[in-house]
Amino acid sequence: MADQLPAIGFIGLGIMGGPMAANLVKAGYPLNFHTRSRVPGAIAESSAVRCSSAADVARRSDMVILMLPDTPDVEAVLFGESGVAHGLGAGKVVVDMSSISPIATKTFAQKIRDLRCDYLDAPVSGGEVGAKNATLSIMVGGEPAVFERVKPVFERLGKNITLVGGNGDGQTAKVANQIIVALNIEAVAEALVFAAKAGADPARVRQALMGGFASSRVLEVHGERMVKRTFEPGFRIELHQKDLNLALASARALGVSLPNTAMAQELFNACAAQGGKGWDHSGMLKALERLADFEVASPRD
Repeated sequence: MADQLPAIGFIGLGIMGGPMAANLVKAGYPLNFHTRSRVPGAIAESSAVRCSSAADVARRSDMVILMLPDTPDVEAVLFGESGVAHGLGAGKVVVDMSSISPIATKTFAQKIRDLRCDYLDAPVSGGEVGAKNATLSIMVGGEPAVFERVKPVFERLGKNITLVGGNGDGQTAKVANQIIVALNIEAVAEALVFAAKAGADPARVRQALMGGFASSRVLEVHGERMVKRTFEPGFRIELHQKDLNLALASARALGVSLPNTAMAQELFNACAAQGGKGWDHSGMLKALERLADFEVASPRD
């Protein structure tokens, strides 16, 4: 029964958060939300309740989910004036599904636990398509009992749901994910520039590679974006830059060298310098095209 489901608060209804919240409404969860941006149509037309502040969301909800751009945004929404912490009561759960600093996450979690509430960091991978289709990979950090309590909600948002470890470990897994995704995007972009400059049809090269060991989700989805030159954002370059900054800063603190991650970040920086911060991260292709003085495009029939 829908009235037996916990009331969920959702803060951050952007490219990812909007469809995620819509999937929870579709599953029958009572939803309270707060956003400074446009309210997606699926939410506006539903029974979801718009709240005046993050604190009001927390007061009305059993569980509060955050889906925000960066670490300072999460901190402000949690602990700023009229933030979530001001509306929490004992036993409630805060679930941060943003991608932010693992170190800051541990601090935020302790502050929430001090309020006799629970905290999970649960960043996601899968982009806008995964958010819409409820097929996200969800990497969770927190206590096992809290994870089990929230898992039915996660199952309405994703398919590959893993408790990685304690608070902060979910964010660490997401940083690792973003390293792999960036390097895969760079590899696919290099391969398509090479193939096209050599005179082959990059669309057919991509199709051929999809059946072999080079096949990947990045080749499938972002390779198609590159060939079709559709760089409207599913995940913006500026957000991937943020994630790689987290990777490189953490690596420095750990004394670890991430040379190819640094190179991928420089290619994103080159895109940003060309006005591309808002491009989809597959737009890294454009930086490599500029280096080659050649644009990837399939031959015309």
